[in-house]
Amino acid sequence: MKSNMGTIDKVIRILIALVFIGLYFTNIISGTLGIVLLVLAGVFILTSLISFCPLYLPLGINTGKKK
Repeated sequence: MKSNMGTIDKVIRILIALVFIGLYFTNIISGTLGIVLLVLAGVFILTSLISFCPLYLPLGINTGKKK
């Protein structure tokens, strides 16, 4: 897999994931929506750690540095 995410993109995804996790564990959002947001937070963290977003590939998006 070729990296297609830049640093700012990764930081934003991690911050959004932390907000989702915080909303769930403080019971502001619960139920099905809470579980969906937890799964989405997990995806955001995973894609940030591996610097690759599969959705960017078919859309032709690359937020990383140009070589």
